[in-house]
Amino acid sequence: MKTFLHLAWLALTPPILFAQQPLPKPDSSPHKVQFINVEPNVKLEVLDWGGSGPPVIFLAGLGNTAHVFDDFAPKFVPYYHVYGITRRGFGTSSSPLPIDSNYVSDRLGDDVLKVMDALGTKQPVLIGHSIAGEEMSSIGSRFPDKVTGLIYLDAGYPYALYSPSFGDRELDSKDLKRALDAFLVAQSGADMKSMTDAMANVLSEIRLVQKDLETFQTQLELMPHPPDAGTTPAIPFAPPAVIRGEQKYTNIQVPILAIFASPHSTAHLPTMPEDKKAKFAALDQAESAAQAKAFEHLKSAKVVILPNADHFVFLSNGPEVEKHIRDFLAAVYPQVK
Repeated sequence: MKTFLHLAWLALTPPILFAQQPLPKPDSSPHKVQFINVEPNVKLEVLDWGGSGPPVIFLAGLGNTAHVFDDFAPKFVPYYHVYGITRRGFGTSSSPLPIDSNYVSDRLGDDVLKVMDALGTKQPVLIGHSIAGEEMSSIGSRFPDKVTGLIYLDAGYPYALYSPSFGDRELDSKDLKRALDAFLVAQSGADMKSMTDAMANVLSEIRLVQKDLETFQTQLELMPHPPDAGTTPAIPFAPPAVIRGEQKYTNIQVPILAIFASPHSTAHLPTMPEDKKAKFAALDQAESAAQAKAFEHLKSAKVVILPNADHFVFLSNGPEVEKHIRDFLAAVYPQVK
């Protein structure tokens, strides 16, 4: 399990703070393992659970590998051909240097497309947990014809679909930087309208970032004090690189099933006073509710809310999640009996 400090450092957003990584266990899952090159010197671990039906591909959350689905993915065989992909930077997949271009979300989405091409899969359904929402939204936004549908397993947060009503400090800060750069260019010219428009854009972005940082400050105030520096665990470089590479997606026009844990179970939160835990849970629910509404605005999306579920919804609420996935697959793959 990640330590609380580890989780806070990764993103300090409620969906990740509530996450608990499953304990490692011997790999007895009925899959084959292969490695597929997605670019020179970068290969990804791909699991193949078999099956003869339409393709389904599982994508893991931040810090996990495709093996997190070792028990869950086989439930969809033999009616579907089921695969899993371990993203770059994790597990036995290659770990390129953590420069932004190596882990930007469109780059990660392109990795999935390269694997799809290598496997010969046509228009699969992608099922992603947590941060995998950004890879699915990247593909669904840019290449909707490449997939039959997308299933978000507590993966529909700002990195997957930006919600103006809640915002996101990473994405809004990037927009603020771009707005400031545009203003600095505009103010050196003679076009007064361009300068005033650029200034108005900066002020708008400042207000968004201010709101984001106020929420972040509240979260920090609720956290327990971190351990001494000497006991702080080492942090792998891939997670922060993935977080820095988040992009803003606002329109995904493919069939979607978005499953949210809202509110998240507080069972895995570190020890804290009950009043602080309640405030933290309220912040968490506010974000998940805003994100659920953002998905509801997409005409192609069905939203499912699982109260008090774990961030790993496919583990804490396995039968429910399995049923929702089966119903969705049956709708987009009507040829499967």
